[in-house]
Amino acid sequence: MAETTVTSVIDSKTVLTHMNATNKDEALQELATALSNAGYLSDTESYIHDVYQREAEGSTGIGNYIAIPHGKSDGVSRIGVAIGILDHEIDWETIDDHGVKVIILFAVGSDTEGAKEHLKLLSLFARKLGRDSVIEALLKADDAEDVKAAFNN
Repeated sequence: MAETTVTSVIDSKTVLTHMNATNKDEALQELATALSNAGYLSDTESYIHDVYQREAEGSTGIGNYIAIPHGKSDGVSRIGVAIGILDHEIDWETIDDHGVKVIILFAVGSDTEGAKEHLKLLSLFARKLGRDSVIEALLKADDAEDVKAAFNN
């Protein structure tokens, strides 16, 4: 099996740039809808509920204007990720008290395999997001191709 890379899991259909969401709820709803429309979710409502359950356990705002909300859910039909880039900052609980401009929303099933994939995806993205060049490129991304290119920095 081919090695999973950040760019191999990014689906252009679930990358939204220049989002107009004014808050966390709108942003999560918009990204979940993109996941649903692209066939990653079988039950959008239960998926969003599970994401909020996870949000209640602790902040997913990792600093540098980035949030990585996620939740293991039975509403997921296949593992995926939605990426949203906002032109403006929205309020989000973060470790550095800044808002968020980049949201990376993971969709993983609640079974054991989903849990393993979830950890793999989180660590893949976390490694990339530790680099300033990646974050700078993401903040300037105009489309899905720019987003993919940012992760190759």
